[in-house]
Amino acid sequence: MPALPTAALEQLFLNARTHNAFAREPVPEATLRRLYDLMKWGPTSMNCQPARLVFVTSPEGKALLAPALSPGNLEKTLAAPVTVIIATDSLFHEHLPTMFPAYDARPMFAGNAELAASTAFRNGTLQGAYLIIAARALGLDCGPMSGFDTGKLNAAFFADGRYRANFLCNLGIGDPASPHPRGPRLAFDEACRIV
Repeated sequence: MPALPTAALEQLFLNARTHNAFAREPVPEATLRRLYDLMKWGPTSMNCQPARLVFVTSPEGKALLAPALSPGNLEKTLAAPVTVIIATDSLFHEHLPTMFPAYDARPMFAGNAELAASTAFRNGTLQGAYLIIAARALGLDCGPMSGFDTGKLNAAFFADGRYRANFLCNLGIGDPASPHPRGPRLAFDEACRIV
């Protein structure tokens, strides 16, 4: 497989920024569907795919979300065309017979709540990262964040307790003036070693 051209790497990583403001332009439902259809192909362990997404686009949805947001995230989230709640399904293993037919892995998770929770969180977070890359690939800008009351958000959107919010990501066409100055990154030798 050939490496991507520099322009693609710039769009996905090198020039991509976290946006704090977006144009008022809505994101069409067709784009959100295409976004999911890209991000779902990212690998997860045993193809478990525990992420569950809620695309909050309506004033009613934003009003439901607002009480859970920290003050620093309130205004920008209410103004964003889309806020995605990236959540995990605590019973993701119910789908394993279909998603991972190699062998019956369901009992491994059904009988071990701690293993199920850590697997869902780890792989759901991976899927959230795939969502960001897929959004950038489709020309959208992203504003991923924590900074919310998980209990309030879960009560508002996932009252039955099966799904649990992990993080939020605003989506849209970013205002180029909204990113903060880019922070530094650790050098290879500070963050990595080869053994």
